[in-house]
Amino acid sequence: MLRITLIALLLLAIATPAEAQSRRQRVRGASAARWEVDSRGDSVLHITLLPVNIFHRTRDLKNYQKMVRAVKKVYPLALEASRRMASVDVQLSELKRRDRKRYTEAMEEALKEEITPMLWKMTRYEGKILLKLIDRETDFTVYQIIKDYRSGFTAGFYQMLARMFGNNLKLQYDPKGEDEMLEQIVLYYKAGLL
Repeated sequence: MLRITLIALLLLAIATPAEAQSRRQRVRGASAARWEVDSRGDSVLHITLLPVNIFHRTRDLKNYQKMVRAVKKVYPLALEASRRMASVDVQLSELKRRDRKRYTEAMEEALKEEITPMLWKMTRYEGKILLKLIDRETDFTVYQIIKDYRSGFTAGFYQMLARMFGNNLKLQYDPKGEDEMLEQIVLYYKAGLL
């Protein structure tokens, strides 16, 4: 395996034109790739590889693949939620207090009409991943977002409804703890490796 890796790196170094040696380069499966010139004037390619998961049990591999499918399906929704939240914040800062409530109620109705069909097609697992990714992208749990834009009563109602269906709006994203694999999958997704 080491021999194959060294041969691949040697072929990559030979195939790369000389003018590319002074700039960064994008290599599929690597978090960073750059050329440097050592003290003897030789060009050296430094590649920092992304971690590779090795699964000893097929159940672990299937869980990983399930998470990848879920991230592919719901991560664009989390990004859209982040974008919309930013635009709503701008709009609310320009409105008077009295008009804010009307605006948030109108936004809620528009979101319900647009997003409800997509949510009904999701599994509970995908919903859980969506809640965590929204927390990742906005730095607020879904419960906090509802509480800030609507009210604590409304947030409590939606929390109760989510709990009835086996979810929790207060789920927090922990990239260094239990969501470490989810973070890795999101980074792969953003890099275009999935």
